[in-house]
Amino acid sequence: MPASPPLSMPFNPAGIALDRRQGLSRQLYQALRLRVLDGRLASGTRLPASRDLAAALGISRNSVVRAYDQLYAEGFIEGRVGDGTYVARLTPALIPTKKLSTKPSTALSTGLPTTLSTESLDLPVISSSKVIHSGGFFRIEKHHLPRPPSGPPRAFRVGVPAFDLFPFEVWAKLNAAFWRKPDLQQLCYGDPAGDARLRTMIAAYLRSSRGMQCAAEQIVITSGAQQGISLCAQLLVERGSGVAIENPGYRAAGHAFAVAGARLHGIRVDSEGIDCNEMARLSDCRVAYVTPSHQYPTGVVMSLARRLELLAWAERTDGWIVEDDYDGEYRYTGAPLAPLAALDRQGRVLYVGTFGKVAFPALRLGYLVLPPGLVDAFAQRRAVDVRHSEVSTQAVMAEFMAAGHFQRHIRRMRRAALSRRNALLAGWPAAIAGVGSLPAVSAGLHLTVAVDSIEREQQLIELAARADVEINGLSSYWLADSATPLLQRAGLVLGFAAVPEAAISAALARLRQAWQG
Repeated sequence: MPASPPLSMPFNPAGIALDRRQGLSRQLYQALRLRVLDGRLASGTRLPASRDLAAALGISRNSVVRAYDQLYAEGFIEGRVGDGTYVARLTPALIPTKKLSTKPSTALSTGLPTTLSTESLDLPVISSSKVIHSGGFFRIEKHHLPRPPSGPPRAFRVGVPAFDLFPFEVWAKLNAAFWRKPDLQQLCYGDPAGDARLRTMIAAYLRSSRGMQCAAEQIVITSGAQQGISLCAQLLVERGSGVAIENPGYRAAGHAFAVAGARLHGIRVDSEGIDCNEMARLSDCRVAYVTPSHQYPTGVVMSLARRLELLAWAERTDGWIVEDDYDGEYRYTGAPLAPLAALDRQGRVLYVGTFGKVAFPALRLGYLVLPPGLVDAFAQRRAVDVRHSEVSTQAVMAEFMAAGHFQRHIRRMRRAALSRRNALLAGWPAAIAGVGSLPAVSAGLHLTVAVDSIEREQQLIELAARADVEINGLSSYWLADSATPLLQRAGLVLGFAAVPEAAISAALARLRQAWQG
């Protein structure tokens, strides 16, 4: 018997109210996405043609096309050749069982028990590292991480944006204006959660560009993303409890959780992101750390189905998800994908953001977007270490954003990263023994290419270093006790944004000679 055709339900655009003073495509995208998530648009529902929906709503067809494109990119809708556009088929278990409010919300529940680690609240700094005194020197024996590379940027340093394009003249003028006649109130001890105006600007930016319905009161300013991750580790982890981290993954995050006393569970990353089935088998794990927008270091973008599955895991286990959106602004086809925090309606996601990937790493300015019930505890814990962030940097960044410089700079940085990515892809040495083909790169500031053995990986990295080219080995991103065979851990991780196109071409010429010569 032939399979029955997919269910198709009529779509009624009634109730979609668009404010013509704001971006129409973004509003339509958010309205349709919400209807999928709350069940008003069921899987298999056929959507109108872009021209028909535009006529029904009284807007341009281009606005509908842009909204559809973003929904396609995030996996909410799918096209069927010759048959139109449909709501994607999502596993019913992943769709929220109770309908979500259609009113604007904080996107994070206020009624959840915080279940924060009492050790981290009661003690100053917690460390599971063992300190040995030997011959007049102290050394840390475990959880050691190599220091990040210093000195001027060079090809192909990972994690460094095109900060040579930063408008330092504008920043200097804003900084001078602040110090020329400072508000004396700002020079006193500040709020541990951060400058109120900066928090307001960040919330507005996240609402407009990342689809997060958050408020300024949910934001805590940090000294970069790493401090945000460390605060999550200190406050969410009970000593001896499990934390799921991506494997391979960002080792400094794993370090922060280990120092807080966690048992690290390295979870496999496949083509859709972290393996939630593997997480479900863990009985001691209520915290997961992920990089869904552009997994570090594999570059995988987490699928919508996997995002919903991860959120369902957190709700089922009464757990927390720490979402590190370190380079989420960099997407080269369409707008940046909505983060997990924009899909969360149960208050389970703690969102880690940073200015270091769009400004310059030395800025050391980041932020957390937290469930409202956690904000006070996080601010108090941060005050133990640093009391509050440096005042002028926060004030200058707030003015930088308010005056429109920040959004213009992000657009400039995205164009530059795309151009530098293209320079790397176009000039990459071909037919290098033991090296796989370059992947497609749709997001982020780095790419990873497979190598057939760790011995070959190390050989290539050593030859590159002799040619003054900086490349990371994929093998260094795995946990030591990983079950994945050594053969599958090898690869080369290359950042492509740190230096201009001419420097990339020159580095590629040196690599070609070193590897083929």
